[in-house]
Amino acid sequence: MDAVLLLKSAIMGIVEGLTEFLPISSTGHLILAGSLLGMDDAKGQVFDIAIQTGAILAVIIVYWQKIRSTLVQLPSEREAQRFALNVAIAFLPAVVLGLLLGKAIKAHLFTPVVVASAFIVGGLIILWAERRQQQAATAPRILAVEAMGPMDALKVGLVQCLAMIPGTSRSGATIIGGMFLGLSRKAATDFSFYLAIPTLIGAGAYSLYKERALLSASDLPMFGVGLVFSFLSAWICVRWLLRYIATHTFVGFAWYRIAFGIVVLLTAWSGMVAWVG
Repeated sequence: MDAVLLLKSAIMGIVEGLTEFLPISSTGHLILAGSLLGMDDAKGQVFDIAIQTGAILAVIIVYWQKIRSTLVQLPSEREAQRFALNVAIAFLPAVVLGLLLGKAIKAHLFTPVVVASAFIVGGLIILWAERRQQQAATAPRILAVEAMGPMDALKVGLVQCLAMIPGTSRSGATIIGGMFLGLSRKAATDFSFYLAIPTLIGAGAYSLYKERALLSASDLPMFGVGLVFSFLSAWICVRWLLRYIATHTFVGFAWYRIAFGIVVLLTAWSGMVAWVG
């Protein structure tokens, strides 16, 4: 067992867990960390996607009461059925566009300019969204996920597809997109977490199946360590974020994105990071 490889796997798991649910793009951070740690080959890219499952387990545990009640009430309760349907509707666009465009996106969009631009533009959009909500004369139209309709879910699902562009951030797209669509910051964050469950589990399972020829039983310790540390760091991060948004905006994350976009450009220009994955 390679102790250095396990340490690298733990670091990658921590990076995944801390960045997956913040609006700062886990993909961009994993590309940077993987390049610096030498885990940016084909197997490393499968590893990046697979360890998202650990982060999702943290979300399931944090939201278990809501998830459990929905599953129990699903056969008979209208509200539970509508909630489950909304998650399914929001999930569908990513499935369709992912299958149609995934290969082309990997071939053409994993470039320093695209990643950096997505970071910077995303940061500016967050600043705009926060300013827009603060200046709004009325309260958000939707204060809780239970009040969402099918069209609201579909729109959030379409916005989530923007996260296929590396550097955009899945959580950032769904949370900020939800705010633009009339959801409160809390409702948009909650629905982003619920939508992450089928999205990231599906992406991880599909990636493992498609690239199964690259993997062997000897890879299990590496993946296991990554999953454990991804779970632990995501559990801490999700609980912190839910407390944070009660009294704070996403403005700090916006400025971080802009600064990180500049880092992407500088590391690419200097040759320090091979951003073409």
